[in-house]
Amino acid sequence: MRFLVLILTLSILVACKLEIPGVDQVQFADPTSVPITPGQIDEASGIADSRSLPGNLWVEEDGGNAAAMTLLGYDGKIKGKVAISATNRDWEEMTIGPGPTAGVNYIYMGDIGDNNGNTPILQIYRFPEPTALNTTVTQVERINFRYPDGPRDAEAMFVDPATRDIYIISKREPNVHLYRIAYPQNINEVAVAELLGTMNMTFVTGAAISPDGSEIMVRTYTEIRYWKRDSGQSIADALQRGSSRSLPYRVEPQGEAVCFNRDASGYFTLSERANASSVNLYYYARK
Repeated sequence: MRFLVLILTLSILVACKLEIPGVDQVQFADPTSVPITPGQIDEASGIADSRSLPGNLWVEEDGGNAAAMTLLGYDGKIKGKVAISATNRDWEEMTIGPGPTAGVNYIYMGDIGDNNGNTPILQIYRFPEPTALNTTVTQVERINFRYPDGPRDAEAMFVDPATRDIYIISKREPNVHLYRIAYPQNINEVAVAELLGTMNMTFVTGAAISPDGSEIMVRTYTEIRYWKRDSGQSIADALQRGSSRSLPYRVEPQGEAVCFNRDASGYFTLSERANASSVNLYYYARK
């Protein structure tokens, strides 16, 4: 009997130690910040933590800017640029994740902005993450797609590292729409994104998923919402039925960009400058 009690006690202790922290148990600190020199990156719409050039972020700017990425150091200094053989109609989001070739980190550039809701076919550009600066990426795959329920504006996109599916969250509806473009994405025909349902948010300006796929952030101009995703749980189930909470966020002039860093030990935010005199790169470390 004593042996049985001991075994049960040990089982409970092990279970407690293996318990995955819930959404309310994960904590991040208030941000540290570094200034960005005005005129260098004024319209940041998306950021991704570089895997090939550690200690830096890739930054893209929206329509009206060059089809290029800027490499921004954690210290707020510009390291260089990479041109992309693509069209920047209205780039609004970027993310990094797996793709067609195993072991390769891909950049996904979302040309998904549509302020007037009148662009029937949109593009996502996919290419291996560059390893050098001041070059041009020429091998670019273009994923053409449309929504099943008509044109709409979007600024949030990420790739599930487990499935390589692309997820897009629309911007302006009172309850924004969640879409999926399943892997393998067809680069020869126009894909029809799958509508997975709605989310109780509006004016969504960015999203990010952790490198292991277990954490998701969705941001607006005024807050960042955070979800934990259980092993085997679908993205739609996590976002539509899972618990969420607000993360620490220093309100920015026109905040659109957010990403986890490469080991998910924290997250970055960066804003468009809009009418502000300058912007900062903010970093929120995990406690």
